[in-house]
Amino acid sequence: MPVNVTITAEELIALLAERDAARALREEQEALRGALRLVTAERDLAEERLRAYRQELFGVKSEARGSDQLGLFNEAEVLGAGRMPAREDSPESTVSAHTRKKRGHRKPLDPNLPRDVVRHELPEAERFCMNDGHALVEFGVEISEQLDVIPEQLRVIQHQRVKYACPCCDLGIKVTPAPARIIPRGLLGESALAWIATGKYQFGMPLYRQAGLLRRFGGDISSNTIAASMVRVGLASQPVINLLRDALLDAGLIYCDETTLQVLKEEGRRPKTTSYLWAQMTGSGVPIRCFTYTPGRGTKLADRLFTGIRSGAVMMTDGYEPYNDIARRYELVHLGCWVHVRRYFVKAEDSVPKAARTHDLLATRFIKLIGRLFAAEVRSETWSAQRRQRLRRRYSARVLDAIHALMLEQSHGVVPKSLLGKGLTYLRAQWPKLIRYIENGDWPVSNNACENAIRPFCVGRRSWLFSDTVDGANASANLYTLVETAKANGIDPYRYLTWLFQRLPLAKTADDYEALLPWRMPVDLR
Repeated sequence: MPVNVTITAEELIALLAERDAARALREEQEALRGALRLVTAERDLAEERLRAYRQELFGVKSEARGSDQLGLFNEAEVLGAGRMPAREDSPESTVSAHTRKKRGHRKPLDPNLPRDVVRHELPEAERFCMNDGHALVEFGVEISEQLDVIPEQLRVIQHQRVKYACPCCDLGIKVTPAPARIIPRGLLGESALAWIATGKYQFGMPLYRQAGLLRRFGGDISSNTIAASMVRVGLASQPVINLLRDALLDAGLIYCDETTLQVLKEEGRRPKTTSYLWAQMTGSGVPIRCFTYTPGRGTKLADRLFTGIRSGAVMMTDGYEPYNDIARRYELVHLGCWVHVRRYFVKAEDSVPKAARTHDLLATRFIKLIGRLFAAEVRSETWSAQRRQRLRRRYSARVLDAIHALMLEQSHGVVPKSLLGKGLTYLRAQWPKLIRYIENGDWPVSNNACENAIRPFCVGRRSWLFSDTVDGANASANLYTLVETAKANGIDPYRYLTWLFQRLPLAKTADDYEALLPWRMPVDLR
């Protein structure tokens, strides 16, 4: 039988109060749990940033990983039964149960170098046989060679301009005109200017150090004079730079990247304001490396670098947004860089304590998959474009599908502000550009080539630190362009700059300047 329970009003009010108190307690506990989760997430992010900063400051800078993470594939249906050949320059060879280093072989000295023969003979008193006392006869020599260095030698070229006068009057006076020079009345000759330019822009030696080096050999020239000379020759080469840029913009494939540069004296800008040096290079046709200075890196400034590019050209860049605007405006095929994607996941992996790293770490899984893409490119490096494209469609496309599936599966469970979250965000944003390279066997998978082209500037910047003026920055960009383009065409930069500086003052027409491009230099002078 049902039991009737009578509750007084006071008891009902007490029960409702207890219920409300319990509910409030649960809500408070839930809020505390949420706050704890937030604080824990913020703590984890702070620890991750701290580990990333420590890695950046004190850790190994290389992004290379072990052979297992390079993802060297061996699927039979893709590669066939053949094995990958061993690298010829491998420093070790496996012998039975242990590893033994190969014996090194000294590289022979250049046979074209001049040689001074120093003959070493036994004294006359020792040229006899210890057994029977007969005189020894010469039957050959043992030859060993050492490289010797003759210090730099300076000389002064004295120009004597002959003056002529009429013996019968005082009006018929003539003076031989001065030869055309790249710096009229300049103190430094063309070969000296080329030597200084290659010292700074090829080997990263600051001008004040070169001034000190010249003083050792008797050339007491101030660093200010040298710097002014570099600015003048850099700006004087602008017509050749313009022709190089025109040829670059006409190429079918262009790489682009940028790095920071500090200019101390620029109107309307503080000395510590960051400026930029842009690097562009061709991926097809004649090798060209162009460097351009800009006070910033917005879309309007970047647009100047591509004015005149032909529609339908291919552009390889990182994920910087202005490149997207450039690609849309000029209707370019825009490719994404897989090295930049991989870099995010390398940083995420490095931020994890070594004790906590496993093969199933999400960042490591992405690195392994991306490594398979690059392994395919390494294997097909010497193949024809058609054969490489077949490999990309049959193998790389499946790896891309695996990367895409893993990205969609893990995106919702990763904190967006973490290093791994930033990597996933970048991967999602760049995905349409990242997968486009499989459409053509000639298209690159990364922007590494351009990063390698801009590296000499970054290395040199550690020594000379900044440019004093805007003219100096533009002149440096021009000279870097000439040096790196000469190197890309297999020409010694010193010889090219000497040849260019001697002929540049004589050029008058567009054809004259066209004849001064690096690949037009006579082969016997390179």
